[in-house]
Amino acid sequence: MGAVVGSEVFSVPPADVLLAAFAAYLLGSVAFGLIIARAMNLGDPTKIGSGNIGTTNVLRTGSKAAAVLTLLLDSGKGAAAVAIGTYFAGGTGALVCGLAAFVGHLYPIWRRFRGGKGVATFLGVLLAVAFPIGAAVCAIWLLVAAIFRFSSLASLSSAVLSVPCLWALGQTQAIPFVALMTVLICWSHRGNIKRLLDGTESRIDLQSAQSQSKIDQ
Repeated sequence: MGAVVGSEVFSVPPADVLLAAFAAYLLGSVAFGLIIARAMNLGDPTKIGSGNIGTTNVLRTGSKAAAVLTLLLDSGKGAAAVAIGTYFAGGTGALVCGLAAFVGHLYPIWRRFRGGKGVATFLGVLLAVAFPIGAAVCAIWLLVAAIFRFSSLASLSSAVLSVPCLWALGQTQAIPFVALMTVLICWSHRGNIKRLLDGTESRIDLQSAQSQSKIDQ
């Protein structure tokens, strides 16, 4: 989609932004991991592993296909929220709706505000807001994961480095929104951070569909 942030955003009626953000939050709240696992008769991911609805915990059901679908749909709803915001409320709408979908994934109303850790949705938002930056952040995730084999470290690194990437490419209007998402990602990974510091964090198991990693996206 490319950069969607522009100077026209300040003329958008606040009501339009709020309505678009509410729709984006509801979209973000859709628990695709749970829906896919049940549709494929894989059981309830909330009953296994960490009980999370994200990609990694869906992988624990034993289906790589289900995990990939979850990843695509969770990132897709972030990108879709940006598109909704852009259509109805311009550049501000894009950023606000991207943030709203991200918050919806972390704190879904349908599941008593217990959701995933937001990394896939975060990446989807970045790819839609500024594709080169989103692609760079995805590359950071892959590089860190390949070298250190910690999904949590890859997620934290890519989130933290997203802000300098935005600044370097002049997307300064997006920085407050992305910085807030980064803080929320760090908060959602607080248990993982403790295990990384303690040396007890599980590594990514590339050979098993039922990875026992304790990281959820």
